[in-house]
Amino acid sequence: MSEITKRKKDHIQITQTGVASYIKTAGFENYEFIHNALPEIDLEDVTTETRFLNRWFGFPLFISSMTGGYHDATILNATIAAFCEAYNLPFGVGSQRAMLEDPSQAESFKVVREEAPSAFIASNIGGCQLIGGLAPEKIDKMIDTIRADAIIVHLNPVQELRQKAGNNTFSGVREGIRSLVKDVEIPVIVKETGSGLSPGVISQLVDCGVAAVDVAGAGGTSWGRVENIRNGSVGIHFTDEWGIPTVDCLLGAREKIEDRCELISSGGIRSSMDIAKSLCMGAVMGAAALPVLQAIQIGGYDGLETLFKRWQDDFVLLLCLLGCEHPSDLDMIHLRRVAVR
Repeated sequence: MSEITKRKKDHIQITQTGVASYIKTAGFENYEFIHNALPEIDLEDVTTETRFLNRWFGFPLFISSMTGGYHDATILNATIAAFCEAYNLPFGVGSQRAMLEDPSQAESFKVVREEAPSAFIASNIGGCQLIGGLAPEKIDKMIDTIRADAIIVHLNPVQELRQKAGNNTFSGVREGIRSLVKDVEIPVIVKETGSGLSPGVISQLVDCGVAAVDVAGAGGTSWGRVENIRNGSVGIHFTDEWGIPTVDCLLGAREKIEDRCELISSGGIRSSMDIAKSLCMGAVMGAAALPVLQAIQIGGYDGLETLFKRWQDDFVLLLCLLGCEHPSDLDMIHLRRVAVR
């Protein structure tokens, strides 16, 4: 088993247990919804359909980039892809670096398009792999393997710096993103991996011409902690808690994107309430990985379906209580800040 394949497997095993979660929260508990005693709509008129990157989806949930690049990931990716096909949800595969370096790992990615012929599926590559420009044949291979509808570039300096044999060179990532945007015809989405995007970084990404940014803030899985666990680090390391909480990222992004790109919220999304609060704060989509992994681990496809239907039912009820017929109706007027108890 190659080092990168072993690393991918370790990542899934560690994150599924929840032991690598942040102690700090995403910040959603600091806000609550303002009850509307005169909603003036009927429950049957509420829809969860959401428009993102010029395409309609059944619910404002993006299944976050998670896995691929080792044998067992094939079954996991197939399950998620089939689910996204059935419920018209977007899905991002894990980093395709593994298949670029080891073609035998391509099957764990190819399966997603086999199971989801019409779903929105995004490729994935690390920002560090774009330094100096990614070779056109590699870009084509990433896209063609899954017939990708978009490319996700993930930024993970904390993880790389704590990872054995990780990257410690980051000069040129921004220009690599800019070049990728120019070189491909499909949308480019840039996401952090759990440490958050500051307003300044979001401004730079918008200037690069990206179609969407995923703030991926602190409050969910800490990838610094994941790598510290893999390293066998003793005690607490400061990178375990390094990052900007998701809510702070969202509120900071509102004035920076200026309708020039779309906003995704991830990092500690654990319910439809978190998704709705994210949409109030300017996001178009909420994204989640850990709840999906855990639902599949417990109950397979049926477990994921049970989780999703609960989120969907709660979201419809929530919209009705706020007097909103569409997810796009959600705004900061529906929230108030509360003192944390």
